[in-house]
Amino acid sequence: MLIDRRTFLMSSAAAVAAPALALAQTADVDVAIVGAGAAGIAAARRVAAANRSFRLIEASERIGGRCITDTRTFGRPFDRGAHWIYSPDANAVAQAGTRAGVDIYPAPPGQKVRVGRRYAREGEMEEFLATLVRARRAIEETTRRGDVSCAQALPKDLGSWQQTIEFLFGPSAFGKDLAALSALDFIKSAERDVAAFCRLGFGALLAKVGERVPVQLATPATRITWQGRSGVEIETARGKFSARTAIVTASTNMLASGRIAFAPELPRRQLDAAARLSLGSQDRVALELAGNPLGMQRDELMFEKSNDARTALLLANITGSTLCFVDVGGRFGRDLAAQGERAVVAFATDWLANLYGEDIRKAVGRSAATQWNMEPWVLGAASAAAPGGQGARRVLMEPLAARMWLAGEAAHETLWGTVAGAWESGERAATEALKAIGALKEPEKEKPAPQQRQRRKPRQRQPRQPAQPRF
Repeated sequence: MLIDRRTFLMSSAAAVAAPALALAQTADVDVAIVGAGAAGIAAARRVAAANRSFRLIEASERIGGRCITDTRTFGRPFDRGAHWIYSPDANAVAQAGTRAGVDIYPAPPGQKVRVGRRYAREGEMEEFLATLVRARRAIEETTRRGDVSCAQALPKDLGSWQQTIEFLFGPSAFGKDLAALSALDFIKSAERDVAAFCRLGFGALLAKVGERVPVQLATPATRITWQGRSGVEIETARGKFSARTAIVTASTNMLASGRIAFAPELPRRQLDAAARLSLGSQDRVALELAGNPLGMQRDELMFEKSNDARTALLLANITGSTLCFVDVGGRFGRDLAAQGERAVVAFATDWLANLYGEDIRKAVGRSAATQWNMEPWVLGAASAAAPGGQGARRVLMEPLAARMWLAGEAAHETLWGTVAGAWESGERAATEALKAIGALKEPEKEKPAPQQRQRRKPRQRQPRQPAQPRF
């Protein structure tokens, strides 16, 4: 199934007209791109802008990867994956969506904290925020001595807020419990305090940005030969084709699973990096709650002062609708999702009833839940480095035989786990591939003008809000 055949033919014609440069000059296309998520779409747009040929294949029957908007289940947008648009003013995907006329609006600041059947009082919120800042500073201080787990770095004297902060720093934000999460990776992640939402859904925004990119759907790559004389050969159930270079945007769990055969096998260095960057677990329950029984505002965020790992995060009244999201993650979320959709929906309903009263059950209409760990072409949510594994992200960025690159959210050192990070990774890989075939030249480095050193004023950091969930 080819989308926008005219664009595809134009990009293919460019290869015929272009002079033969380096690498596999008889290949079918200049760049093969495996995976049509944010990284693959960004890479394809970059190659097309350079007037070079490419072929983009996608294993599933849709584009978007882990950024997908479902409009069938509820008759309104339901983001099954990525929903939060971080740093929209500097986010390339958001900017492209704005240029395309997509409605993006700021997420409301702050959040509500539920303490049993009531909301936290002002003094309790002040105590919580102060504890949150102290916890983050402790993790940051620990990373100066090495990369340990966040569990080792987190103070053990956070009092009654201990479980809540462990949930916010780990399962809610990054899909892993703190014992499995690199403290250095946690600290290096770019601040995600400023966010926005798309009225049509984040997946719909990405689809809009990529609508003119030609892609062959339902075409999983089964084997990639990347050191042959003819460049790179991609085998699929629909046949094979060759390319001078290739960009592979499969998730780290997919790379480690062996579902794509590589010939020769991927170097142990890259396989170890993928294992150190395994995907966390984050799933979402969407519930229709007619009549706003929770009494919350549009897109309002709520979590509880929890006593154990059996907790969640609520985003209410999505874009002003009756749809509410309940997100679970980490080991608890993984075990819960493994029991099936019915069990996840039951937990979400019970959780809300415990916080707001049994009458909530009467307001629940249609429901749906994701199971990302079982998605055959993803196998999880987003990457999160194991303790000591933060450097694996840079390993994933290394070229393989100067003709194949790995890309995706895991191949970004600060925006990992985000659509923007995947996008930037795809653009970077495409730029490197274009350089390899001689389509781009390295710019001459300008000598910086001599400057007098000025003493820098110390930066005053504001207390950081809880990390927002990436899904």
